[in-house]
Amino acid sequence: MAGASTGPSGKRKDLPGKDVVGRLSDLSEDAIHRFSGAPGADRLLGALNVTRERLDELQRRLRGVDELEKRVAVLERKVDKLSKAGAATAPRRAAKTKTKPTTKSVS
Repeated sequence: MAGASTGPSGKRKDLPGKDVVGRLSDLSEDAIHRFSGAPGADRLLGALNVTRERLDELQRRLRGVDELEKRVAVLERKVDKLSKAGAATAPRRAAKTKTKPTTKSVS
């Protein structure tokens, strides 16, 4: 970062002991505070919040789809097993026997 000075150990003086994620978090919070004062920022932040909510809902639905895909895979395996078992037993059907129709005499 421009203008950042380092000490004798090579560490930054302005943010000692902070990791990269912490520094990024602090910088992003500062940027959001400065941005919130800009004209029209409230509408943009509102749209971003709606987008976040929609993404959360989409993520929940996709988790549900994953569960359904697992259930479908299990059912497909069961159908395959049953169809293989049904194909093996199909030729064992009893042969149809033809019977002669009986005629009754009407008196």
